[in-house]
Amino acid sequence: MDRSSEFAGRAAFVTGAGTGIGAAVARELASRGAAVAIFGRRAARLKETAEAIRSAGGKVLVVAGDVANAENVENAIRRTVAEFGGLHFAVNNAGVDGGTQKLAEVSVSSWHETLNTNLSGVFFGLKYQIPAILASGGGAIVNVSSVFSDRGLSQHAPYTASKHGVHGLTRAAAHDYAAENIRINELLPGVIDTPMLDTNRGMVDQMTAFIPQRRLGQPREVARAVCFLLSDEASYMTGARVAVDGGFLL
Repeated sequence: MDRSSEFAGRAAFVTGAGTGIGAAVARELASRGAAVAIFGRRAARLKETAEAIRSAGGKVLVVAGDVANAENVENAIRRTVAEFGGLHFAVNNAGVDGGTQKLAEVSVSSWHETLNTNLSGVFFGLKYQIPAILASGGGAIVNVSSVFSDRGLSQHAPYTASKHGVHGLTRAAAHDYAAENIRINELLPGVIDTPMLDTNRGMVDQMTAFIPQRRLGQPREVARAVCFLLSDEASYMTGARVAVDGGFLL
């Protein structure tokens, strides 16, 4: 099926778009005709994503900033609307793993850093994306959480707590805007082969044994699921949780 014009004439905003899932989502959206604003802390990585989109004929805006900074997010949404004339889709994907320690060994600063990025970052995204999407006539948002929004991950208390928070935030937001033509859903990636795993390869090998498909997921597999949730094919889905996990949560 040719999907090259599926999202033509519509604009999307993707956080954490420099690498991994976020970069794959941005490229997939652009390949389907969306104009894409990519947002993240590492300008060099964003530039790489932008170059890949442009080389394939896509339209992209690069905005460097931190999702944990409300002003950065507000300004990024304002720039997106100014550049593309509106906003129709958003993907709140940026996140950090918070390190590996038992709960009592987690520093207060590490707790705040993880929650500020993984949970407050999603709140700030929603806060400024929703008015822009309403002004554009409606659309859809996907919040990327984790399979560990459903389970506890040993030695990752801040990460686990933040992802459980994204689940609750998604459900509340979906209730608030279901009657105003904005659908808000949650995507739960399993163990996906991204740079975030590079410092935890030993743990990844152990976890792979518990995945029924016996392999890591690929970023593009997540990106395709995100695009489904944004598309008209998911028009009666809001507040839903969709796992892309190789059966991990079975």
